[in-house]
Amino acid sequence: MWIPPEVKDPVLQHHPTRKSVGYFGAVRLRDGKFIFARELNRFDAMTTWNFLRLLRRRSLNSKRRAIVITDNAKYHHAKLHSAWRQKNEGHFRLDYLPPYSPDLNPIERVWKLTRKLCIHDQYFPSIAAVITAVETQFDKWTSGNATLRRLCSI
Repeated sequence: MWIPPEVKDPVLQHHPTRKSVGYFGAVRLRDGKFIFARELNRFDAMTTWNFLRLLRRRSLNSKRRAIVITDNAKYHHAKLHSAWRQKNEGHFRLDYLPPYSPDLNPIERVWKLTRKLCIHDQYFPSIAAVITAVETQFDKWTSGNATLRRLCSI
């Protein structure tokens, strides 16, 4: 079971010199294995579909059904990948949290821990330095992590 692909939407209107980066992320509950994908532009139906296909490929070796718990962002329900979701529903399914319930979303705990460990109270001269700090931590979690497993267990 994977918990959940979630994003931080950088679509907010920033000053032209302000840069941002966002991530899709999922935690496998069995072992705390973390999968992520960087998104420098907008989160939309296409980038969501790309991440869902990545999760699907990573879950192919398992005999188990992958259930992705996600919020109700419009791009998670997009018509663009609707047929693909229906086709794969037997082995890969999205379960949606109730609307307006961010506190129920376990991946938010991972994002909070990431901010605490990697970027809190630090100066970064460039967006590349932020990416390096965050992805260094993410790389440590890709082989599995008991802390992430506990954080995301329901």
